[in-house]
Amino acid sequence: MLRLRSLFRLLLPLLLVLAASCQRRRAVPIPAMKKLEGTWLLSREENSEDILVYRPNTYAFPPSRGRTGFAIKPYGRFEQFDIAPTDGLAGRPGAWTLDRGTHLRVNLTEGPDPSYTLEIVSLDTVKRILKVRRLP
Repeated sequence: MLRLRSLFRLLLPLLLVLAASCQRRRAVPIPAMKKLEGTWLLSREENSEDILVYRPNTYAFPPSRGRTGFAIKPYGRFEQFDIAPTDGLAGRPGAWTLDRGTHLRVNLTEGPDPSYTLEIVSLDTVKRILKVRRLP
């Protein structure tokens, strides 16, 4: 019984450190993500090669038959907007996580392409433009 207590005293600090480090990774607010929060719609006219350009939904877009996009929400919530059969937008809920500081990992709860990664190429908050590259 004495050995078990000694072992417990040695392992307890290690377990506490491991638990704290796991929680810290999830709980640390990411200031850059605050700038990404909001609804972004695809600006096809500005795309180039493999770079997709998004603007806030409040941007004065030229006329179009519909625009796909997504909403990055607090606490890891995500919603993807696809063009619905009636030319409106159909939302698909999901979640996001930040990987390697510039990779937004998206996991949708339903529909085709349930998971994908967006590499954040640039974010210009003055010009209100988000440039990403979709990774497989």
